Amino acid sequence: MKAIRTALLASLTCAIAWGCGDSSNATEPESPSSDLNSTWDVIQATILNTNCVECHVAGSSFARQSGLILTPDVAYSQLVNRAPDNAAARTDGLFLVGTEGLASVDKSFLWEKINAPNQLHYFDHAGYGALMPLGKPPLTNGELEYVLQWILAGAPETEHVADQALLNNTERYEPPEFEAPPVPALGIQLHLGPYDVAPNFEREFYYYQPLDNDEELFVNRVDIAMRSGSHHLILYGFSDDVPAVLMPEPNVFRDIRDPSGSTNLLNLLVTQYHEFVTGTQWPLMNYHFPPGVALRIPSNSGFDLNAHSINRTGEVTQGENYVNLHTIESREVEHVAELLNMNNLDFSLPPNAVTTVTRTFRTDERIHVFQLFSHAHEHMTEFKAFIDGGSRSGELVYIAYDWQHPPILELDPPLILEPGQGLRLEATYNNTTNRTLRFGLLSVDEMMILFGAYYVD
Repeated sequence: MKAIRTALLASLTCAIAWGCGDSSNATEPESPSSDLNSTWDVIQATILNTNCVECHVAGSSFARQSGLILTPDVAYSQLVNRAPDNAAARTDGLFLVGTEGLASVDKSFLWEKINAPNQLHYFDHAGYGALMPLGKPPLTNGELEYVLQWILAGAPETEHVADQALLNNTERYEPPEFEAPPVPALGIQLHLGPYDVAPNFEREFYYYQPLDNDEELFVNRVDIAMRSGSHHLILYGFSDDVPAVLMPEPNVFRDIRDPSGSTNLLNLLVTQYHEFVTGTQWPLMNYHFPPGVALRIPSNSGFDLNAHSINRTGEVTQGENYVNLHTIESREVEHVAELLNMNNLDFSLPPNAVTTVTRTFRTDERIHVFQLFSHAHEHMTEFKAFIDGGSRSGELVYIAYDWQHPPILELDPPLILEPGQGLRLEATYNNTTNRTLRFGLLSVDEMMILFGAYYVD
């Protein structure tokens, strides 16, 4: 996207990175009866009846506490377009299940309660209570995907909107412990740390690692593992016009802030020549490019690793990161992936006010967008992206409510944007401080970035 690249400095069906744990104890889902007339009927019969009804039945303490009965006679009316009794969820504007498709996924309390793979986000919300089903294994990945497809379709009562074959996936999420991932059979592993993060401090730095690759590489899968406390890890390359005098020494920590919190401006000079490659805010990310699509890494390359860790305790903590870049042969590549970095630097958020900021980025070539994910800081309450221009102008294509673990949206098929079309970003912030907030690197400052990937014809 030439216009977008030059303008910048630097599973929903896809938003959830499903965990694939040991499924040896998983049980086969109850086979839906042929007389079930809708996706909702299947959810009731195979998920709610077997996991939820024994607690959420009229007269039970669980039903009284939650205000939720899930027996077949009332479950749909109890769930759909109804505010939860949970005060924290109600304050956050959630419904038990919303009917606005994509926009309702992260605003549906039922999805929050059952979505074990996204539990790091869930437990950021004090007062939401325990994950469900209580005292049982999490729902299978197939059951979760089936419910997700139903919500994405607007949570109808009388239509078939999800494939029952999804229920054949009986794997269940198991929380991963931080550990070094195995070295790729084909590819490269990068390791950063361990490194100290001072008490009550945000440490962010750059660390240049040469790849020592004699030939160009084609990457079709990226795995990232981050120790607890990490805000993000981003890999940057350098543009061709970076001055030699600014190229950093390899394997040296170049901190953005010194121990007093003052900014090391010299360490930021080279960032104007950065080119985004990949990154995540998820503690564990496993991202596969679409079949035939790969990221080209030129020979004799290196990456500037940008790590940001937040320590809000009174003790020194440890940061550590691993990156696996899996490669394929060039003959397997049909499309070379290009990277989006839609970064709005020009905004001002008045103190003690809710402000919505918009910015549109356009393309001057036909592109196929297959990945999107947002990046903002702790005052962001909602981040949306809409198509701008053409017959689908105004259509919502991305939404995030979680600044710490924003969803990674995989678009399959890709979103095609024609020359002159683009994406309109709309981010809402609740500035509860007594100071005006602008673009900044600390989590208490703000950002408005949409990352992504695409290929051209």
